[in-house]
Amino acid sequence: MAAFRTRHLCSVAAALVLTVTAPATAATAATAPEAASAAALREVMFVGNNWEGTADVIGSTGDFAKIGRINVIPDKDARMAEINANPIKWIYFQAIRNGVGEGHDQFVDDMYTTPDGTSVVVSRPSFADVVSIDLATGNINWRFPVSGYRSDHMAVSPDGTRVAVSASISNTVHVLDIGTGRQLGSFKTGDKPHENIFTKDGAYIYNMSIGDVNTSQDAPWQDFTKGDRRITVVDATTYRQVRVIDMRAKLDAIGLTDYSDAVRPAVFSPDESKLYFQVSFFNGFFEYDLATDRITRTKTLPKNPATSDDRTTFVNDSRHHGISMKPDGTKLCVAGTMDDYATVVDRATLQEGPLITASKPYWATVSGDGQSCVISESGADQVTAIDFATGRKIVSVPVGDHPQRVRLGHVAPGWTGTTG
Repeated sequence: MAAFRTRHLCSVAAALVLTVTAPATAATAATAPEAASAAALREVMFVGNNWEGTADVIGSTGDFAKIGRINVIPDKDARMAEINANPIKWIYFQAIRNGVGEGHDQFVDDMYTTPDGTSVVVSRPSFADVVSIDLATGNINWRFPVSGYRSDHMAVSPDGTRVAVSASISNTVHVLDIGTGRQLGSFKTGDKPHENIFTKDGAYIYNMSIGDVNTSQDAPWQDFTKGDRRITVVDATTYRQVRVIDMRAKLDAIGLTDYSDAVRPAVFSPDESKLYFQVSFFNGFFEYDLATDRITRTKTLPKNPATSDDRTTFVNDSRHHGISMKPDGTKLCVAGTMDDYATVVDRATLQEGPLITASKPYWATVSGDGQSCVISESGADQVTAIDFATGRKIVSVPVGDHPQRVRLGHVAPGWTGTTG
């Protein structure tokens, strides 16, 4: 493992999401015409409205104004007919609605645009699939049903040619060709794979499994019932496992035996030597050093006095869910989901800035120019931009029902929504 760490830290540094099998040729650099075409595209942000089945497209900088909207479930009638005809699929569909969906269907979890900006690829938990939707017509280009009965977080390779998706019920990550939907490979994970990250060089994929987050066995002494939670690291060419990181041992080593080891959203430092991650039930985050294989710092963030300490009331075991980093590595941005705020944290001192009131913020990402943190307020149906420099709110933009994942993407110049 020491050899792997050295090679990993020297050849690249590390970033996190999820992945699966793909041939080495899939990660080749873009050709000159492709690069020129990409340069002509408009950079935007896609906001997935999970309970509504739409994605709003907004500006990636400035006033973050709304540009257009797409329907990510144009085939809803066909999918529902398929589900209603299969008792097992129907049972899982209802379980998702009444479990992680909080009484709602989950129609869009994650999304990434293709390198040419012509399509957006979307994972749809309730339909247990990934689809590619044409951004000009709104029609489906291809559909990939995942193994098991629910799809979850995705990650895209640095060159944009591959997308990795967590199949949370089968403990599998599928890696697909983003243009055709063809499976390039897959790998097994711990229980309930969630977040995925490709390293900067595209050499490795990190997958975080979070275990069973929908049970009521939430007391610290019942943590063992949550299942096998771990970070699985695979070679992004062969999709073979090269490392497993067990945060249970790392937390125990610093005396935090009552803390969950279910790694939720996470982000690498620019040199990929450090990993900053959230865990279930905790209002804060940890810093993990890849070279020494240990947790080096713990940051506990303020509790909202109005937030119940009853852990069974935390949505899907999340207290804080969403973390991003300014590209220069100086600031972190944290979504305090159950505490109804977001805050910018100085990475050197771990001192938090102003607590920006937000309604159930569910994700944190970075604006196109790298100067702002953008959070999704799932309880207020809006996204909010926060200035990294001051920690102050810039603007809020209304979107659809229950926004969750927010991703940078590209569309054609002049695009204002789908016609289908």
